[in-house]
Amino acid sequence: MEETDAMPSRGSIVTVLVSALVTGLLVYIYRRIILRQIRRSIWRTAGEDVVLVHCPTPGFLTPNISPFVMKLLTYLRLAQIPYKLEHDEPMGAKGKTPWITLNGKDLHDSQLIIEALAKKFDKNFGKGLSEEEKAIARGFTMMIEEHIAWGLRVWRFIVDDGRTLMEGMKQPFYVWLIKPIFVRSQKAALWYQGLGRHTPAEVQDMMTADLRALSKYLGRKSYLMGDSLTEVDCTMFAFLANILYNYNRSPYYDIIKGELTNLYHYVIRVKRRLWPDWDQCLEKTKYK
Repeated sequence: MEETDAMPSRGSIVTVLVSALVTGLLVYIYRRIILRQIRRSIWRTAGEDVVLVHCPTPGFLTPNISPFVMKLLTYLRLAQIPYKLEHDEPMGAKGKTPWITLNGKDLHDSQLIIEALAKKFDKNFGKGLSEEEKAIARGFTMMIEEHIAWGLRVWRFIVDDGRTLMEGMKQPFYVWLIKPIFVRSQKAALWYQGLGRHTPAEVQDMMTADLRALSKYLGRKSYLMGDSLTEVDCTMFAFLANILYNYNRSPYYDIIKGELTNLYHYVIRVKRRLWPDWDQCLEKTKYK
């Protein structure tokens, strides 16, 4: 068959493909190299010993929808370490949020960040605990981050199908278009982690036992380890506040408000002490 004017030639197709490839390469170079260098030059103006926290923008109901971000920010407030927020690159090199830049150096993972900051600024609030109490605090931290966190995701993505998550986030309209893909990826992660293989009722029983353990150990104390706030409270507050503000349709909200009321009052107590500007923090901020 002879080529006609109505049919593009092979040469023109190759030209279009090469142009698309070159354009994509230029966009990649700009975003991954040039734009990143521009941002880093701006980040350096944050100031010496000022922690630049890279994280998503504030939510409608909490200063950040990620409890791991809330954990880090709560620690920074407790330690009175100056920090600024940056939302253009919320995911770090490890594909996690939050991450920080401090004096030109990047640090990742909220727990590792806190441990590094505690050492640098001499802000270890648990150093006065006995060895037994330190072990208990670490155990509760791991229970919250490695079990409760995944249990909450079961409700959020398997039971609620991501609906409450999207309602609490500030995001452009197109994010709703990719919501099904994101939810499927989270369900897959839950399956491989293990909790996603259980029924929601079974997970709820596990979660209830975890929350009751926290409630029983807290008892009538002001904070988990006694009269003073320690690092474990930053974790505990972040996740319980997440339940109370971002999971108000979940059974865990009802359990805390109806049965484990000392956990509810604990959240209010920490919030009043460290987050008096909570409502102002819900407004979208940009690093300048």
